[in-house]
Amino acid sequence: MSPRTTLLAAGELAAWWAGFALLWLVLISTVDTLERVIGAAAAALGALAARSARRAVSGP
Repeated sequence: MSPRTTLLAAGELAAWWAGFALLWLVLISTVDTLERVIGAAAAALGALAARSARRAVSGP
């Protein structure tokens, strides 16, 4: 993988993560440290799944 494709992949993952993390924060009722950690982890898993699904449909 070239540095450019690595940077694009990281940017895509960061964009998906930000969207999912924001959605998590909007939907929870209490915002404490544990909720933020769990939300960040869930957003990371969702970002990986979203990128994988997009690549499976449209290719690399």
